[in-house]
Amino acid sequence: MPDSPNLEKPPTGWERVKLGDICAQDKTTVLPNDPDAPALKYIGLEHVESGSGRILPSADVAKPVRSGAYRFDSRHVLYGKLRPYLNKVALPDFSGRCTTELVPLLPAKSVDRDWLAWYLRRPETVDFAMRGKTGSRMPRANMREFMGMQISLPPLAEQKRIVARLNAQMAVVDRAKAAAREILDAAEALNAAIIRELMPYLGHQLADFWKWGKLGEVCEIVLGQSPPSDTYRKSPEGLPFFQGKADFGEVNPKPTTWCVAPKKIAEPGDILISVRAPVGPTNVASERCCIGRGLAALRPMDGLDRDFLLAGLKFYEPQIADMSSGSTFKAITGRQLRETAFPIPPLDEQRRIVAILNERSAAAQKLQSAARGGLDEIEAMPSALLRRALGDGG
Repeated sequence: MPDSPNLEKPPTGWERVKLGDICAQDKTTVLPNDPDAPALKYIGLEHVESGSGRILPSADVAKPVRSGAYRFDSRHVLYGKLRPYLNKVALPDFSGRCTTELVPLLPAKSVDRDWLAWYLRRPETVDFAMRGKTGSRMPRANMREFMGMQISLPPLAEQKRIVARLNAQMAVVDRAKAAAREILDAAEALNAAIIRELMPYLGHQLADFWKWGKLGEVCEIVLGQSPPSDTYRKSPEGLPFFQGKADFGEVNPKPTTWCVAPKKIAEPGDILISVRAPVGPTNVASERCCIGRGLAALRPMDGLDRDFLLAGLKFYEPQIADMSSGSTFKAITGRQLRETAFPIPPLDEQRRIVAILNERSAAAQKLQSAARGGLDEIEAMPSALLRRALGDGG
């Protein structure tokens, strides 16, 4: 089955092939007792940036060798088969070992390695991998089906031309993204400074009439649970389904998936907090919705103002993130969330602080909204560029 309609008639000189015809899964294993294993740099999924495929500096040489891994070198493309929607495709420039959730793909001689990596990052390729996935909680690409994906392969010289053009375009996107991120960071820093001024509990020094409480004592906490994948819908049917921070907007999450058999439900006004990679970011549910394992919903009880809680969670986000753990991806447990200490003034004081915060932060929020909108547009560019360069024959 072709992955997009345009492949019915590939351009002159291009070949209709399957992915498995132009690259092979190279599952050469590094065992714990291999003499060179400890010296090989280790790459886990957490070391690969989504979308860009950048290998993060945290890739570890000294990670203990406790289980088998795949061997790779600078000839390979590393494809992240776990949670394919994260779009983790890396191009290592060194030899090492990687988690078995990253599959080393060895391109054929007629295939440019960079072209293959760009092709695997296409939104259409991600969609194809998700259609054939196995597992609902931790979906994995079905590699047998994935390697059967039909594509149009240009001649090698054309591949190199496409790669050169994409590299130049993506470099411009990266510079624009960095500039937009600086503006957004400045806007967020201004908002944080306003919150910091209004929250007299820095260094755990509370005002006399404030008290500490645990989140589980002052909020009803609903931990998300992923429903079976066959209950997901791509058009509005059932409830909007939010799985994690990737679904968050500036204030409210943006639905792209719906569920007809939700397991865990958040109500309008609930604060949604990301509890998995990354831990800590927040949004507010604007409608009744289904939440997956990457989220928890916080519903303040009497005596705790929702907007005060939201401001406090934003202030405490770094500390909450620091509580997370995990080797494949960072997460915080329901128990940790419930046990998190939170400062609570009287209700009228909470509302006074929120009123001042809203007044002072209006300008910062306007700047933040504009910066985030610009960043969203820039972050959508790679998909459009890939679709133009690869989805329509370049």
